[in-house]
Amino acid sequence: ENAAISSFKQLRKTLKDIRKEKKAFNFLIAYLFYNDGVQAVITFSALFGAKELGLEQSTLISAILMVQFVAFFGSIIFNKVAEKYSAKSSILFSLIIWVLCLVYAYQFLYTAMDFYILAFVIALVLGGTQALSRSQFSKLIPKEKETEYFSFYEISERGTSWIGYFLFSFALDMTDSYRVAILSLVALFVLGGILLKKLKL
Repeated sequence: ENAAISSFKQLRKTLKDIRKEKKAFNFLIAYLFYNDGVQAVITFSALFGAKELGLEQSTLISAILMVQFVAFFGSIIFNKVAEKYSAKSSILFSLIIWVLCLVYAYQFLYTAMDFYILAFVIALVLGGTQALSRSQFSKLIPKEKETEYFSFYEISERGTSWIGYFLFSFALDMTDSYRVAILSLVALFVLGGILLKKLKL
């Protein structure tokens, strides 16, 4: 009980402290939106493939395994891009790709090969978006408080993970279309991108 109380007190203190770090706090808000879009796409991709495209379980599993493998190389590629330009510009570029992937899924995704192609592109951009976001956040927080702030980073990420689920489910319920539901997630990437673009990092 004492440990739980202590943890909540520390969390409240961290929230109070991070709000003083304007750039870190505003970046975190932008991140929470577009990362929720990322998590929703990953979560619902298999459902989309099964229900909308009628793909077999073996196809879905192999695509998921490919994503895990290719994402590693995606983080390396985007790290090189960030070295040439900046982490912020690279993240914004990755968000544009996410939006294009969702438009592709809505308009052009019909076969197993289409699904594999999309999974490959998503894998590349997934690794880059996540790695660069953590890197950018680490540059905005005090060095002596990295552990404390990154713990809050992880907790905040889980705390907003319902937004993408709600958006997808609401669109599906209203239209009875998995294509419209997956396209609705564009809003999270656009909103996160706008908030990120406004930041002077």
